[in-house]
Amino acid sequence: MIFVSKNHKIFNIYAFHRLYLHYVDTCVYVYIVKPKFNRLMKTITSTVLLLFVSFLSFAEVSVSEKEALIKFYHATNGKQWTKTWDLTASPTTWYGVKVKENKVVGLILQNNNLKGEIPAEINKLQYLETLDLFKNEISGSLPVTIGELKSLKNLNVSFNRLTGVIPVSIGNAQALKSLELYMNNLTGQLPSEIGSLSQLENLSLYNNNLEGELPASLYNLKNLKVLMLNSNHFSGRLSYEVENMTALENLSLFENNFIGQVPFELEKLKNLKEMNISYNKFNGLISYALAKKDTFQMTMLNEKGLAVRLPLITDNTGVVGSPD
Repeated sequence: MIFVSKNHKIFNIYAFHRLYLHYVDTCVYVYIVKPKFNRLMKTITSTVLLLFVSFLSFAEVSVSEKEALIKFYHATNGKQWTKTWDLTASPTTWYGVKVKENKVVGLILQNNNLKGEIPAEINKLQYLETLDLFKNEISGSLPVTIGELKSLKNLNVSFNRLTGVIPVSIGNAQALKSLELYMNNLTGQLPSEIGSLSQLENLSLYNNNLEGELPASLYNLKNLKVLMLNSNHFSGRLSYEVENMTALENLSLFENNFIGQVPFELEKLKNLKEMNISYNKFNGLISYALAKKDTFQMTMLNEKGLAVRLPLITDNTGVVGSPD
């Protein structure tokens, strides 16, 4: 018997006289009876190769996935891409399309002159794990259907021209590990549904026009390593619950409108390697450890809009210290 598997391997070859073909799903079984090894070996080898090539030709993505890719192509001015697609060829040959086991798992088109909006039909790519459209001219809002991509782990539409709000449906993309939407024109508040993304490790939304207070659910992201929200219009207080974000390594909140006391709980984040929360409106005393950890040593804007450093907690001599 000759068995041709889904991953195109051939094994268990026995030489016999007659060939019987049996197809089951995407596998081809070849049965041969009555042994006459020497005379038929050449014929058998040719037949196996022919079957193998034919089997490979069956490998193709689903019709719905292909239609979704074509919709995306037309919606983003595919003919003008730097590296475009031949729509008469198989999607497995298209630039930036990653296929695994006949399923589209990646769409990676960084810096490829895409212009237009992401179509709602993106949800038809149900096995998509990576959507990377970094540095193009994607406009419009993120489609609500983005949350239907249950396998999506990495979403990067940074350095584009996105507008509108971050859809609350993003909280349904439970597999997300990295969400990067920085350098756009996004507005509105950070949806509380972000807090349901328990696998999230990277949330980078800097250089947008986001506003409002940070949702309490954000502090539930215990696997988050990178939180970059700088250069927006966020306001309100930074909660003491930030201590729950024990995996945090990089915290960037500078150039916003945060107020109130800088939470001392930041000192409990043992994995925190880089922090910049300056150029906000925080006030009150801070510790030397916090001042030293901050890139600009806790330089804030006072009521007059002037840059001043927050004073340090008085030491046991009664002297207010300085991070210098």
